[in-house]
Amino acid sequence: MSTDCIVYRCGRQDEMYLYLRADLKPEDLPEALRRLTGKLTQAMQLSLAPERRLARVDVAQVLEKLAAPGYYIQMPPDGILKANLHFGD
Repeated sequence: MSTDCIVYRCGRQDEMYLYLRADLKPEDLPEALRRLTGKLTQAMQLSLAPERRLARVDVAQVLEKLAAPGYYIQMPPDGILKANLHFGD
């Protein structure tokens, strides 16, 4: 069984991506999370299944988060996180 999702680039942080279950919209995300991600730009649409491989994250973790709460945040590799990310725009 697969789960469809849309992957968005997060405008506030390089190399940070939001995986959102396909039946949800960015407006459905908690307000605090939307402030942290900044502008979301659609990067791709995927159909995820346990046997699929992803480059930097474990597909099982992504599928678990897509089931509930409906989204998964892929953080940037070590050393790339902006120190002021939590301050907002």
